[in-house]
Amino acid sequence: MMKDNGVIVGVRVSHDRASVDQLETAATDSQRHAVESLLSRPGVEEALALQTCNRTEGYVVAPNHETGLDALSLFTHDISDDVAVTMDHEESLRHLLRVAAGLESIVLGEDQILGQLRDAYEDARGVGGIGPLLEDGVTKAIHVGERARNETRINEGVVSLASAAVRLVDRECSLDGETALVVGAGEMGQLAAKALSTRVDRVIVANRTVPHAEHVAETVDVDASAVALDAADAAVEEARIVVTATGSNEHVFDAETFAESGETYVVDIAQPRDVPADADGVPGVTVYDLDALESVTEETRAQRRRAAEAVERLVDEEFDHLLTQYKRKRADRVISAMYESAEQVKTAELNTAMTGADFDEEQREIVESMADAIVSQLLAAPTRSLRDAAEEDDWSTIQTALELFDPEFGPESGDPPAAIEDVAIEDIPEGVRDEIPASILEQLADD
Repeated sequence: MMKDNGVIVGVRVSHDRASVDQLETAATDSQRHAVESLLSRPGVEEALALQTCNRTEGYVVAPNHETGLDALSLFTHDISDDVAVTMDHEESLRHLLRVAAGLESIVLGEDQILGQLRDAYEDARGVGGIGPLLEDGVTKAIHVGERARNETRINEGVVSLASAAVRLVDRECSLDGETALVVGAGEMGQLAAKALSTRVDRVIVANRTVPHAEHVAETVDVDASAVALDAADAAVEEARIVVTATGSNEHVFDAETFAESGETYVVDIAQPRDVPADADGVPGVTVYDLDALESVTEETRAQRRRAAEAVERLVDEEFDHLLTQYKRKRADRVISAMYESAEQVKTAELNTAMTGADFDEEQREIVESMADAIVSQLLAAPTRSLRDAAEEDDWSTIQTALELFDPEFGPESGDPPAAIEDVAIEDIPEGVRDEIPASILEQLADD
């Protein structure tokens, strides 16, 4: 069976269900290494891995769903069933389209995921993981992601609290050349670090668990370092802007922590607060809380939600086109095999008919053209039927046609195509019989 006769199977571990620890457990050393590991599993023909700080996803092309799931245990062997989500062929394709469009991101419509999907595609292609099924699926997803951002307003405006924090501080002072401190390595801390990395020259990430802080520091494109939470007080003195978003039930900082920090902008997006209210009274210190940030983000959140409705319709439209594309390709494979078999029969019978015959060049061309016309007319109706069967998911018809015409398919693989003597005259449409030479019709009738 050819590669494009398999099915896509997917699994995802993402921010909507998984904790930071679970995301780290699911992740492998690299996307390329994950693809190489998947390709080494029995039955896997194609593979793709998408790993970001908020998701780990794997996709394989396998003969069936069960074989695919066995291979994808690479990501889920240490993950509980309520965290990992498995996806069949169509679910995998629709999810890829939604991911690329930004509908599955923490920040609705964010742009970064589209570039990350392109990187995952290149990583997989670089180690031989991309074949006909994933090629069509991933390139369609990238196309959908581009359309979503070019044709709607899903990526416009400030929508996350972290980006709102940067916007607020940026209004008050220039952040160029400055250092920012992010306290907390959870979802908000990750977003804050990324938002700040576009405006400052250095980011310090403080967290109770240092490896989590290191993970966040590795995701930004500026000079970044990680420190333990008990070193955060000292880091305040180096930072012009402090964004704090821990899950602590008590204050992380005292007001006195900022007494010697000079002009400092503190954005407290923790609930409950990490910074006491009286810190705003320290000379040179400005504290923004959740209320201040929500007013900045709500307008654009509503705008993106409206845009998301248009993107959902776009995904539905492109998903239907993609499924039709897959179905037609499978039908075209059968049609190609059918025409190839017919061409072999035609060529063999022409050679037999012309052997020893005293035909000039013009007569030979007439006979060959007639044979071509007969083949085309005989196969026109089956071609239409096979394409209709594919679009209607009538795979039994496709399967039967493969067994009849594809020399590489089925238990009788390698058998030669039927010769003319194996064809019954009653199987030939009446309108086509008029085009067949009388000698051949006589031969069929005798048989």
